[in-house]
Amino acid sequence: MKPMNEEHLAVLRRHMVEMIAIHTDLASEELGKAALDERVMAAMRRVPRHLFVPASVAPYAYQDMPLPIGFDKTVSQPFIVALMTDLLAPQPHEVVLEIGTGLGYQTAILAQLAGQVWSVEIIEEFASRAEALLQELGLSNVGIRVGDGSRGWPEHAPFDKILVTAAAEQTPPAFLKQLKPGGRLVLPLGSKEAQFLTVIDKDAAGQLETRKLIPVRFSRLETVT
Repeated sequence: MKPMNEEHLAVLRRHMVEMIAIHTDLASEELGKAALDERVMAAMRRVPRHLFVPASVAPYAYQDMPLPIGFDKTVSQPFIVALMTDLLAPQPHEVVLEIGTGLGYQTAILAQLAGQVWSVEIIEEFASRAEALLQELGLSNVGIRVGDGSRGWPEHAPFDKILVTAAAEQTPPAFLKQLKPGGRLVLPLGSKEAQFLTVIDKDAAGQLETRKLIPVRFSRLETVT
């Protein structure tokens, strides 16, 4: 059988986005909305997820499921990527911090929507591969470094928005410190057994408002002692 071409892949990507729309509608009571921002959906239609996973699982890239990327890590299912991006609501003038680059799929989605993305990844092999992939796609508004994500990236702080793709039991203080007043943090919070997708808004006076949405399962945020 001949390999799939770009047209086939584009059809599968559109189908993936339709599945995200159905998933969102079904979860509308928990989410408080029945549809995601069209800017987010357009970014999901554009970014080639099959490039951001190992070749062995690329045929499954447009199914709504997490996929293994090595080192016991996965790339999140497309619905969760879209939902977290929608909740973060990155704008073209904003600077976003991402914790947990992986192979760069979520990073690429953010780069379509934000002005600048700074991303921290603890696994060196992931960081270098993600950098190469993002360059290939011409996404020049991304900076990646290898390090302990729980410390944020103080040199580029404060951030308008922060997105975390690994779970912590409590919010690392560095994230709250590096978030601008008026900013927003989206992350999975909780124990290994019970994590919830959580949105934390910081108002102009620095007060925090926390909302827990749906149960999720992410790998743990790794730290360097």
